[in-house]
Amino acid sequence: MFHKLKNMNELTENKDYKKLIENIGFVYYKARNKIISAINVEMLDAYWKIGKNIVEFEQKGKIKAEYGKKLLINLSKDLSIKYGKGFSRSNLQYMRLFYIHYPIRQTMSGK
Repeated sequence: MFHKLKNMNELTENKDYKKLIENIGFVYYKARNKIISAINVEMLDAYWKIGKNIVEFEQKGKIKAEYGKKLLINLSKDLSIKYGKGFSRSNLQYMRLFYIHYPIRQTMSGK
């Protein structure tokens, strides 16, 4: 059908071409949204596991530890140096709290 068109203006005004653009856009945005959703689920899982590691290390399963604040400061510094952003003391505290509030992990899709 497109070979009969004389120039680009005719192509961009063509209904079939406009539908092609819409279809490609739909596929692209649907895939992008699935990727974002999958990343979010994986990040939540990682945050839960990080919180679990912190709790198990510093607290041996207890809700409070005497040296928890110092540990988070040191972890924040060392993890940030090694892995970059995302490991502030407050982020680590949130990850730890996430695990404490939800100690039994279920799949994120189940929530």
